Amino acid sequence: MPRLAVYALVVCLLAVAAAVVSFAEGSVLIGVVWILLAGLSSNMTWYYVRRGRTGN
Repeated sequence: MPRLAVYALVVCLLAVAAAVVSFAEGSVLIGVVWILLAGLSSNMTWYYVRRGRTGN
């Protein structure tokens, strides 16, 4: 797995954890922002994984 994919995966996992904490504390708006960041970093992870497989 390419290094950038690993970094994006770590960011995704941390964003999901932050979203869970935000929702548990009652901050819905901040939780939604964390969920959006998790979705973005998840897409980046898949992009870098596929880019690494094709060799570009």
